Amino acid sequence: MPKNREAFRLDRFLSNQLNISRNDAKELIKKRLVTVNGQAAKLFDMKIDPERDTVASEGNEVVYRKHIYIMLNKPAGVICATKDRLTETVLELIPPELRRQGLFPAGRLDKDTEGFALITDDGVFAHEILSPKKHVDKKYFAVLEKPAKESDVEAFASGMEIDGGDVCMPAVLEITDNPSEVYITLREGMFHQVKRMAEAVGNKVTYLKRVQIGGLRLDENLAVGECREILHNEIEKIYAKK
Repeated sequence: MPKNREAFRLDRFLSNQLNISRNDAKELIKKRLVTVNGQAAKLFDMKIDPERDTVASEGNEVVYRKHIYIMLNKPAGVICATKDRLTETVLELIPPELRRQGLFPAGRLDKDTEGFALITDDGVFAHEILSPKKHVDKKYFAVLEKPAKESDVEAFASGMEIDGGDVCMPAVLEITDNPSEVYITLREGMFHQVKRMAEAVGNKVTYLKRVQIGGLRLDENLAVGECREILHNEIEKIYAKK
């Protein structure tokens, strides 16, 4: 095996890729339900190269994914956290076939905000898309209490100061044909930022939905509460400007 590739213990590989416990993985191996390159596996700790060896569990190939990226259309009332005693979290909406150890939301949406929540187990990727230095834009659709004005567009673009003394990076405010409905594009993610920016120009957000991260739009076929895996070629779109 090339030195730059990682070898996995078979039980660890199964546990990680199937989101099962190490003991459950060992039980599958013990019952001869796991094959490696067509041969029944006998040792829990046998080393495999996931990029070259073919592993199957109960007749189904276990496709190796080093990391997973999930697009969730988050409903209001659900929080972006890994666990919470009182409130449903985004991880609880992930179906069993997409679950794996180490999943977390890359960034946060407010509890009452809907839309594109990105779930992953890739910490480096999450840091990159959340860092203001990387300029990965996040675009929101907002309904305002009062119609937006052209002066608001200028205020957003100037990098306004909001309550508490925080100074925002320049943002883009797009007014639609209905001036109470706008799109707001941010480079950062301060606490309640969209709502605080609206309040800074004398308005109020009554509905908020994130519709895009970087160049990747929320899949319009995803109903609220549904999710799907983001394909690797779509990851590149996140780093795109549009």
